[in-house]
Amino acid sequence: MQSYYPECFERDMGCTEAQWLGWLPAAIGAHAWRSEAGQAWVEFERQAEQGGAATLHLRWWPLPPRVHGLVRLPRLGVTFVFDDVPEPQRQAFMQRFDLYMHRGGG
Repeated sequence: MQSYYPECFERDMGCTEAQWLGWLPAAIGAHAWRSEAGQAWVEFERQAEQGGAATLHLRWWPLPPRVHGLVRLPRLGVTFVFDDVPEPQRQAFMQRFDLYMHRGGG
């Protein structure tokens, strides 16, 4: 898990698109969201006086697998673009998101 998450960044995720889509609802939690082919938008609650929308736009695409000898690991490129999400809210969301997306190994 990172200690800081900028407004825009890219990741190389070790999963297939089907796995990503299966994990995404739990990682997003109670936030409203919608998706279409290769992308999703997550909505964040705003104070009434702040107005406007605060969103996270996710975009993903398949990458060539990582190969270690006979082992082939799937990869997915993902961009995260936060729009008008206050830093404390962004940090809290990503820490939770990373906990749900983390896959341990032995």
